[in-house]
Amino acid sequence: MSDDYLNQIRPERFTSEFDALLKTVSDYAHRPETEHLWPDGSWEVLKQAGVLGWNIPLQFGGAEFSAIEMTYGYASLAEACLTTTFVLTQFNAACQRINWSEDHDVKARVFNELATGAKFATVGISHLTTSRQHLSKPTVVAKQTSTGWLLDGFVPWVTGAVHADYIVTGGVCEEGTQILGLVSTGLQGVEVQPAINMLSMTGSQTGPVKLNEVEISAEDLIAGPVENVMKRPDGQGGAGSLTTSALALGVARRTIKKLKAEADKRPDLEEIYQPFNAECEEIFTDMFGALNSGTLNSSISEKTRERSNSLVLRASQALLAAVKGAGFVKGHPAERAIREAMFFLVWSCPQPVVHANMKEFACVLD
Repeated sequence: MSDDYLNQIRPERFTSEFDALLKTVSDYAHRPETEHLWPDGSWEVLKQAGVLGWNIPLQFGGAEFSAIEMTYGYASLAEACLTTTFVLTQFNAACQRINWSEDHDVKARVFNELATGAKFATVGISHLTTSRQHLSKPTVVAKQTSTGWLLDGFVPWVTGAVHADYIVTGGVCEEGTQILGLVSTGLQGVEVQPAINMLSMTGSQTGPVKLNEVEISAEDLIAGPVENVMKRPDGQGGAGSLTTSALALGVARRTIKKLKAEADKRPDLEEIYQPFNAECEEIFTDMFGALNSGTLNSSISEKTRERSNSLVLRASQALLAAVKGAGFVKGHPAERAIREAMFFLVWSCPQPVVHANMKEFACVLD
């Protein structure tokens, strides 16, 4: 069975120039010294190639990629470098939410800065979706003022905060509704905390941000106050979209290719490689089939995430077992693959997906 199935569903806008971009990003990513560093080199490559415009509307200077194009691009980039691609998802998540704003002038100004790479935007929204929702006191409190909104509290997970010019974040109002706003990091009261040393992708420089009664203008209100501000009537937003599955599949595909390289040297591994490759192809086929047919729904998205998580976790462990002791050494592709696979158990992962993965760990069959 071939491993070029991703090329068979390749959208027209992805040319040989994109292949060259992927190679450059991969070369940056797999230098031993770069894993803990912000991906400056890779980000510059994306900027020069116009990738920063993928999720920005055409009228504001972007490329306005379709869901199929975005999913393909994410999977391909994640295979090259998960850290860079994760940073891109947070940038694009900010762009998506900024586009929810009804203020045309704000969008025109900000999108022009972001599409050209002159400025960087990210999101701090986990406290409004999955993270810390169990706490009785809101992580960030929002209060309306005569000129805008006051945000006070602690945003736990912000990727690239130290590099950000804008953070799309929000808070909870007294009556329980939520708002989402555009916070310029230069505003008084914004305190970026040191990045967290994580199991993998420390180079994304993800960490907390304190908001000490930060006031944003009324024009910088993106959405709200409403209940569940992250859940849009058009279905946009929320945890567990195909973005996360695409990245998991990209990492799985990279790992499975490494397994293929081992199988080429040891024919006994062919019976291990083939099922993994077939499973990866099947998930890709089903995912893009749903996108092409317009039948994608929350149930399919959730099931795709469950299958993608399972695959990337099992494939990385299989690679480690195949390469044996060499893979247990820091910096080996198998060691890195295992650590990166763990990320998908905690990133924007709906509870049903987490539970399904844990049932698989415990060998609990339905």
